[in-house]
Amino acid sequence: MSPGRPSPRPSEPALPSLSVLVYTRTTAYRHDSIPDGVTAFRELGAEHGFTVDATERPAAFEDGLGGYAAVIFLSTSGDVLTPRGREALRAHCAAGGGFMGVHAAACTEYDWPFYGDLLGARFARHPDLQPGTLTVEDHDHPSTRHLGAAWRLTDEWYDFTTNPRGAVRVLASADESTYEGGGMGTDHPLVWAHEHGGAQVFYTGLGHTREVYSDPAFRAHLLGGLRQVMRRG
Repeated sequence: MSPGRPSPRPSEPALPSLSVLVYTRTTAYRHDSIPDGVTAFRELGAEHGFTVDATERPAAFEDGLGGYAAVIFLSTSGDVLTPRGREALRAHCAAGGGFMGVHAAACTEYDWPFYGDLLGARFARHPDLQPGTLTVEDHDHPSTRHLGAAWRLTDEWYDFTTNPRGAVRVLASADESTYEGGGMGTDHPLVWAHEHGGAQVFYTGLGHTREVYSDPAFRAHLLGGLRQVMRRG
């Protein structure tokens, strides 16, 4: 198999009777790919048997998250939760609920230490949108097992304020030699998983463009991360 070409994805068992919440509120930069991301999750849910609720309402957290197997922050930005919403998310994690962050989820809740620890790292900057290569380090995870050793795609290639390696399970990293303007050097985690506060957590720094949400390889990447946080991987 040539580098960057996804391998055939084995059939995945359905996830019946499970519900996820996709949260898309922004109070800072807003990505125009958010509706495409919501569509991708809805279509994955229809295909694999789980229910997707999408909202930008902070009150959705205040109403309680007990019905959701996972909460997904899809390119959220800025302060997006009320104090009661923060406590609801913390309680969701403590109860074993899953948490998944996509792309600008790393640009969220900078003043809440729990969230930074939950996600694993915080956004610092990014170079111009451009093609680059993701190096897959760990194929023993549902989000990456369908990928080759390298995956070429166009994104913003986020830098983070700290390197999370050592605190998280790094699944894939950005190869800064394949694009201009990277700021983390030869060790640049971009996709990872870990457990925090009782929750299984998955984060991918990918997901800037509208087009990527129609890419079967990227959809398989999202589905794999979701399976992990719902403990169905």
